[in-house]
Formats: sequence, C-alpha cells, structure tokens
Amino acid sequence: NKALEEILRLKPDVVTLDVNLPDISGLEVLKEIMEKFPTRVLMLSAYTQKGSDATIKALELGALDFIPKPSGEVSLDLYNFKDQIINKIKLAYQIDIAKILRIREKKGLREDLDIKKIVVVGASTGGPKAIIEIMSNLSSKVDATFLIIQHMPAGFTKSFAQRLSWYAPFKIKEAEEEILRKRSGYVAPSGFHMIIEKRSKFYYIRLDETKLVNYLRPSVDVAMKSVAENFEGEIIGVILTGMGKDGLEGARAIKKKGGKIIAQDESSCIVYGMPKAVIEENLADYVLPLSEISKKIEECIG
Repeated sequence: NKALEEILRLKPDVVTLDVNLPDISGLEVLKEIMEKFPTRVLMLSAYTQKGSDATIKALELGALDFIPKPSGEVSLDLYNFKDQIINKIKLAYQIDIAKILRIREKKGLREDLDIKKIVVVGASTGGPKAIIEIMSNLSSKVDATFLIIQHMPAGFTKSFAQRLSWYAPFKIKEAEEEILRKRSGYVAPSGFHMIIEKRSKFYYIRLDETKLVNYLRPSVDVAMKSVAENFEGEIIGVILTGMGKDGLEGARAIKKKGGKIIAQDESSCIVYGMPKAVIEENLADYVLPLSEISKKIEECIG
C-alpha cells in the first residue's frame, strides 16, 4: 500500500486515515502503522453503523480519536469540516506518543498477550445453557484464555458471544482473525473452524472455512488439536452435552500434550454423546455434573 510506504518513509507527527480506502481496509493500515511505526492517528469515519463499528475497532487498535464524516459530496464535507480536522490534528500533535505507549504497556498490553493457560470448551445440543452456567460461576480471579466451540446455525454465534459476556467475569466475543489475550473468551463463528497458531511470541486465531470435520464447521476436534499442536502452556479441555463424537480426537491430543480433560456427566447432559465418547476412551480426568465444572476449571488452572 502506497500510503503505508509513505508513512513509514516520512514518519509524520500525525496521520489522518479514512476507515474506507479503495484497495485496503483502513483498519489493516492502522494495524501496520501501530506495529511498524506507532504514531498519532486520527480516523475519518462515515455516519453509518458499519462506520461506527469500524471506528470503535480503530480506537481499540490505537487510534487517538475520530472525525465523523457525513455522507454526501466528499470534497464539500471535508471543506465544511476543515476547522474540526485542523483542531483535532493540533490536539493530537500535543499528545506525547511515547507516553501513550508507556501507558499502554503499563496497563499490561504485553502482559495480556503472555498467555500461560488455555481452556477449550466444546458443546453441541444443550450447550448454550451449559456454557452460560459455567461462565456465570467463574470467579473474577480466573486467569486463562477461553476458546468456545458451540455447534450453532450461521448468524447466531455473535449474539451468543455477546450474551456470554453478560455472565462471564471477562469479555467474550465472536472470534475474528486476531491475537489471543489473557482473561478473554472467543466463540468460534458459525461456518468456520477456529485454529490457534503461534506467530513470533504470540498466539493468533486463524479462521478456516475449508472441509467439514465430523460433518461440522466449526469442529471441537480442529480447535483442540490446533491448541495441542501449537500452544506451549497449560491446556484444559472441557467436553459438554452434545450428540456425536466431536471432541474425542481433540481430547486425545490434549491428553497426549499433558493437558487435563473435564467431561460433563450423563445425569446433567441434555444429550450424552460427546462426553460419553471421551469417557469411554478413558480420556477424562474428571467426570462432573455441570454445577461443579466451573470450580474444577479454576482448580486446574490454579
């Protein structure tokens, strides 16, 4: 991208960046700027829901502020808003970027990326209610990253993740291709396998929409296997109510890596399929009623 090349070459004091660029997402450019040349960035964003969502994401990525850009003739809009743009640029220039970076680091940005423990939760029929119960019973001291694979129709996982956030002591979101953070939860989106990879020192989510596994996408097996193959810390696998055997091979991989497996017992399952497969193969370290699983997760992660 030519703009990014010029930013890296010229090293400007302030950058104004449109959320919508012709050839690339403004958010992608912002990520590159923050990784390669952190500086003061102001986002230009349209008055739309899509524009608002992108703006919030930009602020999370490190943009200082945004300038709302009404719809209409772009050149006229910018001319009318020139005073606002100039004022915001002047204010941005007064902010010490080194201080901002120090504050972000002090808040634990790097520490948040230093993941030591991952809990992978897999469920199917009856799973949403079971997962909500587990998340609502976790204490605020729980220190792990949670990956949640719930078999669901397309379009439901985002609202499910938002609902889980109401109950959990940490933020839970529908997974995107992003870096993993501690004390966060990620729900695999419908239609995509959630794969964990290590890049440099950090762990990333890759979303994959290739072949179905166990006639499913997302598959619990795919997520668990990727964690077992690529994650270097402690792993806890949790197999909850659901039909079929998805999670069996994933649990096997976690056990081989030295991790622990918790399976929901028959009496508290809506459908005793997935946990049964794991238990019958003697892969479960703990077989527990739903009401005791949260406590056991916390015991396992310490």
